[in-house]
Amino acid sequence: MQLFSNGYQASPAWQLGCGTDLGDRDKLRLIPTQPHPMNYQDTITLEPGKRSGKPCIRGMRITVYDILSYLASGMSQAEILADFPYLTSQDILACFSYAADREQKTLTIFT
Repeated sequence: MQLFSNGYQASPAWQLGCGTDLGDRDKLRLIPTQPHPMNYQDTITLEPGKRSGKPCIRGMRITVYDILSYLASGMSQAEILADFPYLTSQDILACFSYAADREQKTLTIFT
């Protein structure tokens, strides 16, 4: 599998040797490789007496939901960091990682 320096890999069609001349250049499709999961467990905390046990950032009273809802409403990461100077960009990435992990573990039951 051919990996590029930007963290992408060549698509299966390219790997099968579709050619290297300029006419085949449009067949090169880059696919993101699976990133290494962030260890959010050191950043996201759950405490029963704080914010009703919702996942919070580093034991503070700001929740993962708060950050994700700010982003969903159109705020940029820079705006969030300006409004909450005690947060870091790693805190925001930990929120994404926590949400992705939780979504992956969600169980759907069809009745």
